[in-house]
Amino acid sequence: MGFLDKLLGRGKKAVGDVTGDTSMRREGTYQEAEGVAEDRAESAEARAQEAREEAAEHRAERTDIP
Repeated sequence: MGFLDKLLGRGKKAVGDVTGDTSMRREGTYQEAEGVAEDRAESAEARAQEAREEAAEHRAERTDIP
């Protein structure tokens, strides 16, 4: 959803620039920023999941040692 929000936000900003509609431009700016934030959150969640999986592997290795 982040990519779509960024794309739609950029479009709204462009329409606002062309038409001189500052509220449309502002809405586009906020929507684009929301998309960026969503992408960052998804990336952070993926890194956190990888770290949890790595920790679980280390834990399993530690308990397998006689």
